[in-house]
Amino acid sequence: MPSRREFVSEASHACAGLALGAGVAAAAPAPDPQPREPGESPQRFLLIGLVGSENPTRANFPFVWSAALKTAGNDVRIELAGDATVLMRTAVADSVTPVGWPPFREALAKVVEHKIPIYV
Repeated sequence: MPSRREFVSEASHACAGLALGAGVAAAAPAPDPQPREPGESPQRFLLIGLVGSENPTRANFPFVWSAALKTAGNDVRIELAGDATVLMRTAVADSVTPVGWPPFREALAKVVEHKIPIYV
């Protein structure tokens, strides 16, 4: 039976090999995980936003995710409650900048472009 040190050493080599293989696989386009049959209706999603301008990164998520889901052909709706309702004010939407994401107003513009309903 190998010692713990030997096992970890061998496992790290195996993980490195998997990571390199995954990098090659990631370059190819990923197949649709659940292909739809012709005539099958799209999945339906309701994304609920509860966070407002006090946490701009979390406030951005329902809008970014809904645009991505709509692009994938799904039926999407957004519901805002609590602190998230202030995001619909133009002054607030223009001033929210999530960390590591484009400004919130761009995510909101994509939602409007895709005609995703927003319930406040």
